[in-house]
Formats: sequence, structure tokens, C-alpha cells
Amino acid sequence: MVVGAIVLIVAIIGVVGAVVVAQQNKQARVGTSTAVPAAAGAMGEGFVANKDVTLVAGAPTLDVYEDFQCPACAQFEQVMGATIDDLASQGKVKLVYHLKTIIDANMGTTHSLTMANAALCAADAGKWQPFHDDVFANQPATEGQGWTDAQTKGFAEKAGISGSALDTWSTCVEERTYAKYVESTEDASGKAGITGTPTVLLGGEKVDFQQVSTPDALVQAVAAATK
Repeated sequence: MVVGAIVLIVAIIGVVGAVVVAQQNKQARVGTSTAVPAAAGAMGEGFVANKDVTLVAGAPTLDVYEDFQCPACAQFEQVMGATIDDLASQGKVKLVYHLKTIIDANMGTTHSLTMANAALCAADAGKWQPFHDDVFANQPATEGQGWTDAQTKGFAEKAGISGSALDTWSTCVEERTYAKYVESTEDASGKAGITGTPTVLLGGEKVDFQQVSTPDALVQAVAAATK
């Protein structure tokens, strides 16, 4: 009985230790900040990229689920990105991004999470879209390779962040201000059944890119969804 009790105690200690280590690893990954981007509203909600744009009457919501490391997302942005930017800036859609970290989970990295946080830090400086677009335009050729700190800072500078705003951005990146928020959007989208990227919803309906395969087709789909 004594031996059995000792074995049980050791097993419990092992489980508790594993839980503690997991919690420590998670804290190192996402930090302690519970900040939510102003354009998101709450944990788990998407980020409204054009929240300051007046929408046209009946403009549909365009939900875009992306992972910064996802090669298919980069291809999608290359084809559709400029058109989506135009639709959003003209108020023809409410553009909502949901940042995912699928590649991190698949490859044991934190590059998607880190870059998503950096992009949201850029949003604080009013530079979400140019930062987002430049990251996808400069995605590493090798999936899972990620970006260096210098490259990430370069995206911020190219987006037009400088001076004290760049210092604020750097602090936001270092403190992983929005990492927990990013994790919450991954969790929320997974629970909603969004397990692949890119996934795009127009007016709540999944866009079939076999049918909507060109920028013109996307513009037409948006027009048809406008009420």
C-alpha cells in the first residue's frame, strides 16, 4: 500500500509539473497582456480593417481568415489583395480579418503568432493594410522559416511607421501586446469550423474560389451581395 501510494504521489507530481510547464510555455508564447485591438471589440472577434470608412448602404461583410505563414494565403493576396483593399477603402465591404496560427501548430513555431501581433501593433499606428500586404508579398520561400526581427521592423518602416510611433510599435511587439487576442481568434474560428486558410466569407456565406476566381468575379460577387 505504501509503495502504491508513493507511485500515485509521484504520478500526481508529474502531472502537476507538466501542467505548470505547459502554462509557463504558453505565457512565454502569448505573454500576459489581455489587450484587444480597437477595431476588434472583444476577444475572439475579427479585426475590422476599414472601421473608419463609411460603408455604402447595404455593404456586405467580407470575412477573411488568414495565416501569415500560409503559402496559399500569399497566393490569394497576390491575386485578390489589391481588389479587396479597393473594395474596403471604397466602403463597398466591411472587411474583417481573422488571424489564424495553423502553420505554427503544424510546424512547432510561433512565427504566425508573432507576425500577427506585429501587424496589429502596426494597426495601432494606422498602418495595418500596408504592413499586412507587405508581409504577404515577402513571405519566406520555405514554409515555417518565418521572418527575422530586422525584417519585421523593416515592414513597419516601409509601412510608414517612424519616430516615436516606431518606438511604440517596437514596445508593442516586444511585449506581445495582442498575442492573447490572436490566440483567441484562432480558437474562435476553429470552434466555428474554420480549419483551413485562406477561407473567405461574403455576407456569411463561404466564397467558392472555383467560381469566384478573378478580381472581377469578386467585385461582381460583392455587388450581388449588396442589399
